[in-house]
Amino acid sequence: MMDNRIYEHIVEDMLVDTQSAALCLAMSNTILTENALKTMCDRKGYKCVVTEFGGNETDFGRKIIGHIIGACLNKKVIDKEVNEIHAVIHAAEEASRGFLASTSIMVNIAFKIAVVRHKTWLSVAFVGYSALYYLTNHRRACVGTMHI
Repeated sequence: MMDNRIYEHIVEDMLVDTQSAALCLAMSNTILTENALKTMCDRKGYKCVVTEFGGNETDFGRKIIGHIIGACLNKKVIDKEVNEIHAVIHAAEEASRGFLASTSIMVNIAFKIAVVRHKTWLSVAFVGYSALYYLTNHRRACVGTMHI
């Protein structure tokens, strides 16, 4: 049996940049895993926040950017500065383009959002489900990155 430190080293080795850290955090399934990843991110000098979002495509379009900016400000991932808010908006827009299927029919969504910042780089990752009907869920993972 492998020593737990080896597993921790493997996971920590995966957090090579803001993109991979954001994706790992957004893929976490338990609060225990999420907190362990946050600790690893902290050791690497990353600032991070994790939140969730659910609803339909209309909710997504109207609420997602404000939701992400609010989470970032609350956890001090960014300051209330134009260039920092601008970076979050563009990274989130980039991630959202990959998350939603191009369809004229309303899609239901449920996903976890992680934002990770290291110095002047910021990434937003979405991992979750989108579906036209609950039995047809599609698991998706998308990330967007922007320089501050």
